[in-house]
Order: sequence, then structure tokens, then C-alpha cells
Amino acid sequence: MCRNITVLRGLEPAANDDEVEAAARQYVRKVSGITHPTDRTREAFEHAVAEVAHITRHLLEDLPDRRQPPKTVPPLRRPEVRARIAEREAAAS
Repeated sequence: MCRNITVLRGLEPAANDDEVEAAARQYVRKVSGITHPTDRTREAFEHAVAEVAHITRHLLEDLPDRRQPPKTVPPLRRPEVRARIAEREAAAS
């Protein structure tokens, strides 16, 4: 199991699309060995991310409620990670 993929089941509020996609992207990176898709690999990589995210959403919807929330806060909910994302987006625009 990839240690960078966080538990999404049982979050309050529930995992959002960004969190599901981030987990799917990390899984596809780990399985494929591709961290930075090239022009040759981008289409297959992004298709795999979309498929894994889609199945993950269904899985989270179908599982019963969790008795205890996850012990760690997902990265996209951590203030320092949100700040890095905001900086990156500001620099890109």
C-alpha cells in the first residue's frame, strides 16, 4: 500500500472531488511508475486517474458509515498544503 494515499472514508465533511482525485492520482503514479506524464503517456495516465476516482466515489458511497474518523487529516485539508497550492496557482496566473 502506498503510504501517501490517505483514508477518505469517514471524513467529516465527506471527501470532496479534489481529495478523491488526489488519492486516485497518487495511486496511478505508484502503480504506473509515472510521476510526470509525458505527451506519450498523458492520455492513458489521465484516463486511469479518472477511472480510479470514479470507482473510489462509488466505493465511498456504498460502504457503511465508519465508526471512527480517520486518525490523520487528509493533506488537502492541512493549512500548509492549502497555502502551497494557493501559491502555485497564484504563480501560474
